[in-house]
Amino acid sequence: MTFFGETRGIHQNRAHRYLRIGKRDMASEGHIAIFDTTLRDGQQCPGAGMSLENNLRYAELAAEVKLDVVEAGFPSASKLDFEIVHRIAEMYGSATDAPTVAGLCQLRDEQIDRTIESLEPARAAGRARLHTYVPVAPELMKASLGDKADKATITRNVGEFVARAVAAGLEVEFSPEGYSRMGENFDFVTDLIRAAVESGARVINCPDTIGGACEAEGEDYFVAKLRKHAEIIRSEYPEKKIIWSAHCHNDFGLAVANSVNAVFDGPCRQIEGCFNGIGERAGNVALESVIMVIKSFGEKACPETPFTTGVDISKLQTICDFVGTHMLKRQPHWPVSGDNAARHSSGGHTNAVLSNPLAYQPFDPREIGKDISFLFGPLSGGNHAKSIIEAAGYRCDDSEKAEVAQFIKDVYRERRKGITDEELLKGYFLYRSPIRAERFDYGRSANKSSFVIEGSFFDKKGVVEESTEGNNS
Repeated sequence: MTFFGETRGIHQNRAHRYLRIGKRDMASEGHIAIFDTTLRDGQQCPGAGMSLENNLRYAELAAEVKLDVVEAGFPSASKLDFEIVHRIAEMYGSATDAPTVAGLCQLRDEQIDRTIESLEPARAAGRARLHTYVPVAPELMKASLGDKADKATITRNVGEFVARAVAAGLEVEFSPEGYSRMGENFDFVTDLIRAAVESGARVINCPDTIGGACEAEGEDYFVAKLRKHAEIIRSEYPEKKIIWSAHCHNDFGLAVANSVNAVFDGPCRQIEGCFNGIGERAGNVALESVIMVIKSFGEKACPETPFTTGVDISKLQTICDFVGTHMLKRQPHWPVSGDNAARHSSGGHTNAVLSNPLAYQPFDPREIGKDISFLFGPLSGGNHAKSIIEAAGYRCDDSEKAEVAQFIKDVYRERRKGITDEELLKGYFLYRSPIRAERFDYGRSANKSSFVIEGSFFDKKGVVEESTEGNNS
């Protein structure tokens, strides 16, 4: 699996022409918009729901991160969901600089109207997007639509509903759901995209809804089909500035690769996902990962007009930690934002990182607001122990650091998962104790008591023995 395909070169000259997404102007032709659906798709994940107050706090953080679009929810799902979207639309609509707020809805009269109403506070500022969708994968169409799956009717409905939202002053995004599994429905999907574009949709999102796409599919790979659809629409509607988008799920663990391929090898200039990769089933693509991949490889992928995002990466750790605290707990080894992503324990790694903090890091964690740290454990060495001890203001000479480290390991010999810095210092204080008993025996027989202490006594090692006669022990 690679991010860079042989076909990339044929797209570089024609794909960098999109002007803006929502209210935030693109800084360059290579700008990749970040569409955050943590509040919508993320909260569809079992156990990830948040209160109204936390939804609003998250929206504030998303604005600070400088995301392009925040999908705030599904306004017609409930009164609370409507209020969440409406309140965030008020927040973004009244700001001088904020993301576009999006609301998701199905192709139904009442849902379209409800979504338009929820987004009204952001409409005048040009920061309101209605996102609608219809299934296109054959199995999904049958399961979701049943006998209503008449292609001509669906195509007509897409055009009519998109036109209604555009007439209401909203930006519109259309998604052919299950795009990566469209199978024999390529022409049908083409007709749906045509209908949406003709009616004023500016964003076409082509999702890997089931998370089953893989580059090994060749011409059936969703990025290959994206290229074809983008070429068709470009040739038929040259005056339309369409933004192509990818929304990938992670069921095979390929969401990052698929999303980046859609940009580096395809026409997509928007990526949709969730922070910490939460979402339906195995989750969505992790936004923090694609943001850092684009930052690290965007220029190599396209030197003429490097791919970039407008994200303030110094805030990434903060928003990821918020999701991990208030939505779903994050795995320690999670890429980019996980607790262990910049934490080291083994002796070899620790020695190198103490000499060069980036020796074992693919990027500087401090860029995203994360400190490089260490956890002392069974594989740690003297340099690690010495660094913690001296950072706390105590002395540990080179001549004794190995002995100190081994002593601390012996104290915590059952703690195979590691110990905290505070625990290490307790072990160090024990090592420094003027008297350390390694063996203690006590006995009493008849009228005599005796005890033996073996250990270290100041600068000497040995045995102390005492005995006494009488009633007192």
